[in-house]
Formats: sequence, C-alpha cells, structure tokens
Amino acid sequence: QVQLVESGGGLVQAGGFLKLSCAASGRTFSPYYMGWFRQAPGKEREFVSTIRWSSRSTYYADSVKGRFTLSRDNANNTVYLQMNSLKPEDTAVYYCAARFSYTSRFNYYNPSDYNYWGQGTQVTVSS
Repeated sequence: QVQLVESGGGLVQAGGFLKLSCAASGRTFSPYYMGWFRQAPGKEREFVSTIRWSSRSTYYADSVKGRFTLSRDNANNTVYLQMNSLKPEDTAVYYCAARFSYTSRFNYYNPSDYNYWGQGTQVTVSS
C-alpha cells in the first residue's frame, strides 16, 4: 500500500516562501506522475503542479507559474514544491497526489486521474 507523507506547510506573510515535501513509501518502483493540488475553503480542488517521473517534465497551473518550482528526488520517491512570492490567494490545504500505473487517458490536471493522496498540509499566506 502506498503512503504519501507531506510536510512543510505553515503561516507566512505575503511575498514570503515555503517549501513543501511529499515522500512516497510502500512501493519499490517510481511513480508515473506525482504532484500537488490545493483546495481553498468553499472551492474545488485545483491543480498546482506535477512531474512526469521518467522524463522529469514539469507542469504548472498558470496561477503559480514563475513562482513555484517542483523538483524530485528519484532515490527517495520524494517531490518538493518550492513556493516563492506567496500571495494571500495561495492560501489553501495542499495535497500531494501520485499515480503509479500508466494510462493513455491520463490528464495531469485532473485530480480523479491520481489514485494516491496525502493527508494535506495547510498553507496560510497573510496580507
């Protein structure tokens, strides 16, 4: 059974930075895709960023492009989300998500296409 364990959330002022980590355990092979979604109160869960493990190709939501950077540690099946120039609208619970099996119909921005999720970590950006 795969477990995704997140860390790194917290409270920061606007313009500040945070780094989130997510480690996958329970599998000996690498994920197909692994990344982050977020959900603010009263809103749907939305895509933030993801990485295709084999190619290291990264994808970002327009709202975070240029401010957030996703990277991976292949040896430890871990992803890191460096979040800079944070804005109050970045406030949300951030969820790590992963898919380990290949599918030709995979849409990286669709939360339903990921089959493993972390418990979530709160990020609060004050103005």
